[in-house]
Amino acid sequence: MQQFITIQHIYEFHNIQEDVKIEGIALVKNVHRLHPHYTDFKHQFDGLLLSFCSKGSLRIHINFQEYTISQGDWAVVLPQLILDPQEVSDDFEVTSILMSLDFISAYPILREFITNNEVRHHPVICPRQQNNHPLDSFLYLLEDYYFKQTIQNKKNIIQYIIFALITAISDSYQTLCEQRGIVKTRKAQLVDDFYLHLSQHYKTERQVTFYAEKLHLTPQYLTTLVKKETGHSLTHWIEHVVILHAKSLLKSSDLSINEISYELHFADTSLFCRYFKRCTQLTPAQFRALE
Repeated sequence: MQQFITIQHIYEFHNIQEDVKIEGIALVKNVHRLHPHYTDFKHQFDGLLLSFCSKGSLRIHINFQEYTISQGDWAVVLPQLILDPQEVSDDFEVTSILMSLDFISAYPILREFITNNEVRHHPVICPRQQNNHPLDSFLYLLEDYYFKQTIQNKKNIIQYIIFALITAISDSYQTLCEQRGIVKTRKAQLVDDFYLHLSQHYKTERQVTFYAEKLHLTPQYLTTLVKKETGHSLTHWIEHVVILHAKSLLKSSDLSINEISYELHFADTSLFCRYFKRCTQLTPAQFRALE
């Protein structure tokens, strides 16, 4: 069985109090053992997960590939990857930052990060071995502000610390590629190329045939390849990127729904509204009204 976990589940599982909670962000500190919700089933988190292991080790399958997370390692798990913990040491200790897709969609730096295929293929890194600035220093600063109950502009401060952390993580991946001289397989390169074309054309092209032609592949082969390599269908990724941008425009701009529909090249507003509701179970107006 597979369980789909949202940010609301995280608040409930870890009893995050209202007086410290920030909508769309959860920080779970010094977890010494995994919650049964994480170990009884394979699960997917509907957002971005950043976890720092301060002690012990965890053996885990991430999208069916096995990894060991040890002291000093970071796990960077992009939205909706399948997580299946296998074995946890008795002294395991981890602190995690979790961000919902709605929170991510409001900020370009986060939207770009979760479409980084290098992160998708290498979800466990050890920045200290790469002689990078230790990422845990950002984590300690984040902890300090997250758990303060009364502080002015708390949400803005937390957001900027997260942006700094994401930038540092991105630098770690750049260094990782240079140090390891990573050579991608033909299939991994094709998936990367698909993501690149998708990031360039998602506003105007939402048909599988367009991307297949760009990559000189048959639609059936590309569809099968993306599903096998990422765990999700090609149409899922197209919808994922379109909806992320739509949510961003709804939350961070004054554009009308009609103007957003035009921006995303839908034939008419009603078609955009039906597309958005099919993907999110909310109308654009309902999503915009959410706090």
